Amino acid sequence: MGVTHANDDTLMATIRARALLVIEDDAPIRRALQNALSDVADRLLEAATGKEGIDLAATERPELIILDLGLPDALGVDVCREIRSWSRVPIVVLSARHSDTEKVLLLNAGADDYVTKPFSTPEFVARVRAVLRRTRLSRRGTTGDDGAVVEAYGLVIDIARRRVARGQTMIRLTPIEWDILRTLVSNAGRTLTHQQIFDAVWGSALGSPQQYLRVHVTNLRRKIEANPARPELIVTEPGVGYRAELPA
Repeated sequence: MGVTHANDDTLMATIRARALLVIEDDAPIRRALQNALSDVADRLLEAATGKEGIDLAATERPELIILDLGLPDALGVDVCREIRSWSRVPIVVLSARHSDTEKVLLLNAGADDYVTKPFSTPEFVARVRAVLRRTRLSRRGTTGDDGAVVEAYGLVIDIARRRVARGQTMIRLTPIEWDILRTLVSNAGRTLTHQQIFDAVWGSALGSPQQYLRVHVTNLRRKIEANPARPELIVTEPGVGYRAELPA
């Protein structure tokens, strides 16, 4: 069911942005995205350089930015950091680079999702809609707020009361396990890097984020997943981090 405060299926079906911005130097890809996203946005703004993209992001205030990494005048990660320094607009990175290191770098720089070329057009459109949906729910206070109650895979996660139950059975979590679960569920659908989760849970503590999380996530899955060997709620993004996957 996802978050109980909103009708997610209706929102996903009707979601449409006032404007999206594509920062991409390849004209054929821009045209392809223009066609693919025609049902998602009233306007699709285009920029062929990082500088032009930053300027359009500042003046037009799009609801979402699609950012290619292979720009002629700037590194994509620098464009991402610059926009993120003054705007919370969601950023979906589009790149031909497949390395986990690259994904981690961009997600830590503030990107909301990462899609590699070549990509399936229907999947890409679905991911853009999902990011828009998550952003709107968050702004409404239905995702990640202190009053949210999330129901998924037979679990009821009450963020305000810090309670998790399966049916009538309460599930006891350690404070660390709870903080990991809350962080992931509050960002449902978004892949968080090991470092992002580590910072949210442990703050400024020193240590290896990946090593710390592996142990605690394993224990958390044993408690909340119907089949810990094949988790449905807490999904691993190999080499990058974890994501809370809620059913549509």
